[in-house]
Amino acid sequence: MSRAALLSLTLTDFRSYTHATLRPEGRSVYLFGANGAGKTNLLEAVSLLSPGKGLRGSSLTEVGRRLPGEATGRAWAVAAEVQSADDAPVRLGTGVEQAGAARRLVRIDGETVPPGRLSDHVRPIWLTPTQDRLFLEAASERRRFFDRLVFAGEPAHARHANAYDKAQRERMRLLTDAAETGVPADPAWLAALEARLGQAGSLMADARVRTLLALQAEIDGRGGRPFPRARLSLTGEWEQLALDGVEPAEIELRLAAALAAARPRDGAAGRALTGPHRGDLAIVHADKDRPAAECSTGEQKALILNLVLAQAARLSRAKDAPNPILLLDEVAAHLDLKRRAALADELTALGLQAFLTGTDESLFDHLKGRALGVRVSELGLTALED
Repeated sequence: MSRAALLSLTLTDFRSYTHATLRPEGRSVYLFGANGAGKTNLLEAVSLLSPGKGLRGSSLTEVGRRLPGEATGRAWAVAAEVQSADDAPVRLGTGVEQAGAARRLVRIDGETVPPGRLSDHVRPIWLTPTQDRLFLEAASERRRFFDRLVFAGEPAHARHANAYDKAQRERMRLLTDAAETGVPADPAWLAALEARLGQAGSLMADARVRTLLALQAEIDGRGGRPFPRARLSLTGEWEQLALDGVEPAEIELRLAAALAAARPRDGAAGRALTGPHRGDLAIVHADKDRPAAECSTGEQKALILNLVLAQAARLSRAKDAPNPILLLDEVAAHLDLKRRAALADELTALGLQAFLTGTDESLFDHLKGRALGVRVSELGLTALED
């Protein structure tokens, strides 16, 4: 098991920072300061040490520092040094060399590599205020959230999801063109696309179910106090087949056949009405037997926090993969004193590095002596003495 931890983080022309360096030296960090001081920017920088768009999902031009009157963000860079228990520190870097660049560069120990290689060294898991509305948003937001949990444990899931999305766009283009022009689409081409959708979709459903079962077992094993225990389920037809033990090869055939039968309906609707892109994640407060959407804001925050902690715990036991780094943005805002204390104990027990933000230093009283405190202000980053 690789006990990965961030030793240093340096930002150049990133968001609100011209230049800044944070040196946690492997410790957990709590960042406090006024709204707009740049706390979340630091978490976003850590999140970009992994493939994808980071915790805000921003474009490359949004990330670069921008002064009033500048249309696009400047060239930017995030550099870090990561230490594991068994290896020498590794230097990671990502950014763009020119403003407006379409792709970001990634370097590991000075060598340019594909972004996917970052997963060998850093696995951030984040919880942000935008996810507070997870239970009230559309199903697509919950699918996206859950798929990130799946991807963290099974990187191939992202490849299967991308293959599914690409094939689905091509199929819908053929069907909508046929519906508009009255000229039938090539049936052989459609069949080939539906075969791809069946294969990728069955693998997606299977991976989602494996993750669901692993998370539920972790949550149940951890107990429900002081955080409420969640009961998880997936409502999708294809995930239910996987949950019932139907083999992926059989799901693949059934999905391809269902898509073939649905061609006229999908063409008329302008969207595919069956497939793993239609499923949803359902979360119930187990102790109250109440859907999360009907719970209080504090209960919802605690439910999703418990889910994220369960994810971190299960991933921390994965072999041949770096330990997760937790990014908890404004996580204490809706937690009472008891749960803030429990969170500090849980992070200590997990032995994972975490970065937390909040407006008030007192929110992190239970972490003092166990984590590095850093004041974030217009003057920069000021580390507190222990």
